[in-house]
This record gives sequence, structure tokens and C-alpha cells, in this order.
Amino acid sequence: MIVKEVNPHFEEFLFDWNNKFYFLVGGYGSSKSYHAALKIILKLLKEKRKALVVREVYDTIRDSCFALFEEIIIELGLDDKIKLTTSPMQIRFPNGSKIIFKGMDKPSKLKSIHNVTIVWIEECSELKYEGFKELLGRLRHPTLPLHYILTTNPVSEDNWTYKHFFKDEEKNIYKLDDEELYDRRIIIKDNTYYHHSTADDNLFLPKSYIKQLDELKAYDPDLYRIAREGRFGVNGVRVLPQFEVWPHYKVMEAVNKIPDNMKRAGFDFGFEVSYNALLRIAIDHEKKWLYIYWEYYKRKMTDDRTAIEIAEFKKTKELIRADSAEPKTIAYYRQQGFNIVGAKKFKGSRLQNIKKVKRFKKIICSEDCPNTIRELKNLTYKKDKNGNLIEDEFNIDPHTFSAIWYALDGYEVADLKDRKNYSGKGARRW
Repeated sequence: MIVKEVNPHFEEFLFDWNNKFYFLVGGYGSSKSYHAALKIILKLLKEKRKALVVREVYDTIRDSCFALFEEIIIELGLDDKIKLTTSPMQIRFPNGSKIIFKGMDKPSKLKSIHNVTIVWIEECSELKYEGFKELLGRLRHPTLPLHYILTTNPVSEDNWTYKHFFKDEEKNIYKLDDEELYDRRIIIKDNTYYHHSTADDNLFLPKSYIKQLDELKAYDPDLYRIAREGRFGVNGVRVLPQFEVWPHYKVMEAVNKIPDNMKRAGFDFGFEVSYNALLRIAIDHEKKWLYIYWEYYKRKMTDDRTAIEIAEFKKTKELIRADSAEPKTIAYYRQQGFNIVGAKKFKGSRLQNIKKVKRFKKIICSEDCPNTIRELKNLTYKKDKNGNLIEDEFNIDPHTFSAIWYALDGYEVADLKDRKNYSGKGARRW
């Protein structure tokens, strides 16, 4: 008989073994790691099993997961029965159950894993996706079901954990809306037990700790979202905070009212890793709004195949402004009958193009342009080693952003900071 006080929000999780995956995401201090370790201990006391505990870096395990198991075992008064050794790092139970520890930075050590039926991946967002798939493919048992417990603080929506367990827009995969999880807190779906928690769920936390988390809201909203709210989102400063997604019909209602001379097309070339990104955009010059209403987005396409797929541009004779760094490609499309020119490039043009797009008051994208949405909605600036923003580098290589730069070649969005846009009396003139 074991008597142990636990946080009520984790009671169901502790004794549920009906699912293959247990995905626990939450804020700092929510006690998700504590209850994951307790869950494994209770199971191994009851049944003879071998559990594997994994982190990306092996050297971080001793002071985190191993220390947590030791703390719980002492709390339960079982330290005279359950043996912990540090060389090798193992935990042995009186019934023959065992917990072993591995780091994904030493993948060769995984070859020695046999008959593991429970895996706990702590800080799973730090793991590489290839490492996670390696674990899925390597573990098997002839009779007992496998269980994977994953615990993490939420990071960016670009992280593999979000794409694998919630949605991956690039691959058109949808499993669960994370907003639904934040609302319902626990959801079981497709053999996966989803669990969301915050510091409020840990009744043993001192109020001073929660106060510290609350104070983050004033000076670090990104960390507040992660640490206090336990939500996925955008990590960093968004490049285009004015970016919106509208239904396609609504976008086209606006685009159809815009003169043809304010409708443009931009083409960024790619092949192996980069993508061919061709966009149609429309400019509302008076409102300073930019509409994106059509996209072509593919890679590993030779120019002849692409020319066939975008043949409609030959019929319409639309002017395509393209990457001037590819003069041979531009020449080929001209020979095929496309109305295409190279956009101007000069020293500093990349930064100038970024600033030009940022001057639009709104950037409205049709829901029919999923790749543009994926690249631009959560596009953030890179930071240097000192934490300073790099104005012309991003968290990804956004091909659709480049296509917009080329499409806007020769057009200027009025900069309200530019004095030439004002008369001497202060009246603005365009």
C-alpha cells in the first residue's frame, strides 16, 4: 500500500495505460515531469518491465530525471528496496523491473536496448525529429504493449512536436487544434493522451514562484506565453505582424476592385532545397494594403515542367518580375513566350525590400495560399549571439517573401517617416 498526495489534474494520467502516446505539454512548475516519473515508478512496482528515459544530451540526465526519480523514491519510503546506481546509471526494482537512461547525442548506445516497453522522453522538443523516429522504429516487445511518455514546455509551432502531435500545414496534416487542448486540458485522440498543465495545477508551488511567472508578462511576453500559459506560438519578434488570412472569396472581392496596373506577379526560383515560388499580389494604393491571392509553390521541378504548369501566364501576358540572379532561367522563360524580367538587385536591396513590405498597413492573404501562410504568418527575425535582432535574417528561408519583393520591384510604399511625403505646412501628399 502506497499513500501519496498528488496534484488532482494528474490523477487520471497516473493510472491510464490504455494509450500508446502520452503527450504532456505545459508551463514552468506545472509538475508534469514529476508525475511522469511517478507514473513510471508505480507501473514498474506493479509489473516487471524495463523503462527507458531519454534526453537529447546524456550529461543532463543525472541532475534532472535521475535526481527526480531519487526524490520520489525517497518520498515513498522505498529507497531501501529500489536500488539506484550511477555507474551505470540505472534504477532496479525488487520484482526485476529496471529503468535505464540514454542520451540521443550517443545514438550508438541505443543499439544495446532490448525489451523496453515504456519510454519517457523528457524535454522532447529538444530532441531531433530523426531521433524520435529512431526510437519508434527500434523498440519492440513480443507480448507487452509499448508506451511513450513525452513531456515538454511548448516552443515554436515550427518545432517537430507541434507538427507531429497537432498540425503540419506544409504536409497538410491535422491531428488536433492546440487551442482545443488549452480549453479542455485533457483530450484522448488517435491512441494519444494529450495533457495540458500550468503552474496553477501544481498545488505545492509557493505563491512567490507564480508571482515571478506573472511578472514575465510585462517584460517578456514570449516567455510568459511559454512559462506561464504553457502555449505554443511564435518565438521571437514577428517580421510581419500585420499579416492576416481571409477567405478566398473575400480577398477576391477586394482584388477585383483594384486597377490592373496595381496587380503584379513575383517569381523566386528554386530547385533542390529551395522552392519555385510564384505569387500574384494586388496593391490597394490608397489604403496601403497588400493582397496575396494566388500561389504556385513547388520544388525539384525542371524549368520545362514548371513552364507547362504556369502556362496560363503566357496567355494572359502578365508581367512576371523574377530573381535577377538567375539570368539563364529568365532567358529560358522568355524563349518559351513568358513576359518576364529580372527585378533590380543592389547592395542593401534585401533590407530595403523587407522594409518596403513592412510599410503596408495590412498584408491580407487568401486562405487558398497555404504555403504563403505557413512561411509568413509566423516569420520571425534571427538573433545574433548577444540576443540582438538581425534585420535581414529570419528563422526560415521564406521563398514567398522573396517573390513578394520581386513583384513589388519599382513600386514604393510611402514611408511616414520620410519627410519628402509632407509639405512644409505639414499636410501629407502622396
